[in-house]
Amino acid sequence: MATEAPNCDPTYDLIILGASGFTGQYVLREALKFLSTPSSPSPLRSLAIAGRNPSKLKSSLHWAAAPSQPPSIPILQADTSSPDSLLALARQARLLISCVGPYRLHGRPVASACCEAGTDYLDISGEPEFIERTEVEFHEKAADTGALIVSACGFDSIPAEFGMMFHCRKWDPPSVVNNIEAYLSLESDKKIVGNIGTYESAVLGVANAGKLQEFRKSRPRRPRPKIVGPPPPKGPLIEHKKDFGLWAIKLPSADATVVRRTLITLTEHPHGLAGVDESPEFAETRKAFWPSIKPAYFGVKLGSKSIFGLFGAIITGFFIGVFGKFAFGRSLLLKFPSLFSAGWFRKKGPTEEEVRSATFNMWFVGHGYSDEKLALQPGKKPDKEIITRVSGPEIGYVTTPITLIQCALIVLGQRGNLPKGGVYTTGAVFGPTDLQKRLEENGIAFDFISTRNV
Repeated sequence: MATEAPNCDPTYDLIILGASGFTGQYVLREALKFLSTPSSPSPLRSLAIAGRNPSKLKSSLHWAAAPSQPPSIPILQADTSSPDSLLALARQARLLISCVGPYRLHGRPVASACCEAGTDYLDISGEPEFIERTEVEFHEKAADTGALIVSACGFDSIPAEFGMMFHCRKWDPPSVVNNIEAYLSLESDKKIVGNIGTYESAVLGVANAGKLQEFRKSRPRRPRPKIVGPPPPKGPLIEHKKDFGLWAIKLPSADATVVRRTLITLTEHPHGLAGVDESPEFAETRKAFWPSIKPAYFGVKLGSKSIFGLFGAIITGFFIGVFGKFAFGRSLLLKFPSLFSAGWFRKKGPTEEEVRSATFNMWFVGHGYSDEKLALQPGKKPDKEIITRVSGPEIGYVTTPITLIQCALIVLGQRGNLPKGGVYTTGAVFGPTDLQKRLEENGIAFDFISTRNV
């Protein structure tokens, strides 16, 4: 079969697909901040929005632009059930952002169309099965057509990936990290309301957990990162982290999966992924950056200042784990999200006041060795601890649009420094770029907290 010609002369720099969805309209609002004007030059010079319902897209544009009048932005019609409409859409864009979750149901045809058209693609998926299947199915095609396909560009999993890399750079030789545990704390003056798309993805993920395990077992094993020292003990089910006053339980998120995939890519490419037409200065930056990222065991826990604050997560996890395994149970979970999540998730999403009042802290607690040679001694336990933190605004509707749009601006403005094409993680693509600096300039903080011998 002949290879599709690359997308050489697209009409728009960026198309946002699914801009009428609850998350999509927040992404649109963030994108409008960076749409180029004579007084504010930006690599985002032309923008269009797309979806099934033009009237809903028009309403979203008015909402996103308020209180100002909306700019004149084309509204395009496309449907994930129509491959032809998606291919026509992809051919019009330099970069397509997909906000049409759950990605298990709607993501594949969008990624496929971008691969065929040679169009770069970003999404905010936090669904491990979709992310991994996309890599297996489309990596070679994307590398051939020059389409750069990057999932998990939202809160799943940029704070985790870039927080991990920020943390690793605090371990100056000869010290070396062995394991990093991230503790996520969500705070709000109002009631915290989760992203309904995240809830739906979790329900469908439990339903297909067996298929994901089968899929992973069927794949050839890629080289595993060489981590200094033995794996850490599992620890208690509920942990009291006195250092920052949190009770915590394990969080089954995509973060650990995405971090692990980035570390595998680093194992295969110790100096990172070369850009298709990178500048000599960036090549030097890339080659200096990646040796500072040492692989480590990584996990994520959900924290709360009160042990009772964990009950909502425990209740949600219990019901999804039990009811998500059969069709009738899933229909109940999806029909009554507020009931089965103790009010954490609801169909209509949070109010603007709830969004504005919410913040997050993600603490990274790393344990390792003050000297790498100590790890070679039998039975020697880590003797050094470093704590760092990533913090910012509400995770689903503020932080996610910030991280996604900053990734998009890098793709549009620094494309030559990025890989020609292929399916990669955010860390593997954006690690040596100025993404962290951009996030800090837009309200997401990276802080060194402490170091001590243990």
